[in-house]
Amino acid sequence: MRSRRDVLRSAVLGGGAGVVAATAMGSLGPEAAFAAQKTAQKVEPGAPDPDFAEGRIRSIKDNTLLVLGSNLVFHTIRVVDGTSLWKLGPVPFDAARPGDGLYARGVRMPDGMLAAESVWLNIVNIRGHIKNIAGQTLRLDHNGHEVLCHVVPGKSVAIHSESPPTADLSMLKVSQHVQILGAWRPDTNEVDIATVFSPH
Repeated sequence: MRSRRDVLRSAVLGGGAGVVAATAMGSLGPEAAFAAQKTAQKVEPGAPDPDFAEGRIRSIKDNTLLVLGSNLVFHTIRVVDGTSLWKLGPVPFDAARPGDGLYARGVRMPDGMLAAESVWLNIVNIRGHIKNIAGQTLRLDHNGHEVLCHVVPGKSVAIHSESPPTADLSMLKVSQHVQILGAWRPDTNEVDIATVFSPH
């Protein structure tokens, strides 16, 4: 059976034809963006993970993203047929926009380009307490900063304690501590909610 690295390498070198479905190479769920370091790739403590990139998209050309990292290093990221993209849910490549924040995992090619397995656009993972709930929005105090969080019909779900995900967010209460996975609206303090986790 071909490894993930072989599949992505052939997708880049062979133009992307006939690549396996993205879900065969890894999870697209937003939780995977924040998962613990993969054991398949040993990285020295404090050293950058060569198969990971983060930053904001500066430009898009064909199937390639030029991304400026928070450390001011540029990354060239190639999206192929098997790449999964997330922006509050699975999206096509044309949903990516200059200015979007990005996390990407994949395989580093010999020329330094990252062949992407998974790309998460504008993903955020924040904790705080609910200051206010009004209509389809809640205001979250995140380390002293207010974040306006939007419920997106058909997308947003809540997970209460060990219960399965539900679209019913009515159990959320003011002053409750929560964790929110969602999609940031670039250059604002606003987030579209994917999942709200509450301990009880």
